[in-house]
Amino acid sequence: MDVLFLLASGAVAGIFAGLLGIGGGIIIVPVLAMVFTSQGVSIDVLMHVAIGTSLATIVVTSLSSIRAHQKHKAIDWQVVRVITVGVFVGGLIGAAIAKIIPGEDLKLFFSIFMFLIAAQMYFGNTTKAHRTLPAKPGMILAGTGIGTVASLMGVGGGSMTVPFLTWCNMSIRKAVATSAAIGFPIAVAGTIGFIITGWSVADRPVMSFGYVNLPALISIVIASVLSAPLGAWIAHRISPVILKRVFAAFLVILAIRMLTTL
Repeated sequence: MDVLFLLASGAVAGIFAGLLGIGGGIIIVPVLAMVFTSQGVSIDVLMHVAIGTSLATIVVTSLSSIRAHQKHKAIDWQVVRVITVGVFVGGLIGAAIAKIIPGEDLKLFFSIFMFLIAAQMYFGNTTKAHRTLPAKPGMILAGTGIGTVASLMGVGGGSMTVPFLTWCNMSIRKAVATSAAIGFPIAVAGTIGFIITGWSVADRPVMSFGYVNLPALISIVIASVLSAPLGAWIAHRISPVILKRVFAAFLVILAIRMLTTL
């Protein structure tokens, strides 16, 4: 395994996480897919391992993000407590669905997801506040949907959680911070699900626990945790609009590469 490449990728993911307040999964999944492809891992399992490993990295990196936001007391813990039931169930559902989706189809779905996130980044969040937060059953239902898609794609869910919360009249600052906290149970549930569903599957990379690859996990976590503060530092010195558009272009390039080369 190209450890240096994984360290560099983890650093890039950490920087963008600090810059834009996103999880690193949208970068980590395609990078891992490329690494596993170069190792000759079968397409039948490489996307599953890439997504499972990405979720495992988010378990660790989301904790540092939660700590940073909590220092500013920006997390709405009441929302987190209510929606966690839904996102945890959704995280398990997403892992179960991924188990039955062929690797080629999973690659296509993720590439489409990347194009959608790129469009959202480039054009900005156009969500308008229309209402207050729904009652507990509605929050759990929304959390289940967010958790399912996030787990299936190997991301923390911020691209869905933040628009949902701002649509419900939560300030963008609180929405981003609360989304970071919600990403933790999504990642935990998804990781558990991908470990269980991939436990007895053949042709996985060496040192994989289910669909979670340990060497890749360690390399990415180390780099992303160390680089995230740098991203936050840069964020205060460069136009966020420019950064988001550069990131959107970067995602389009990665998505095209996934579709044409993997």
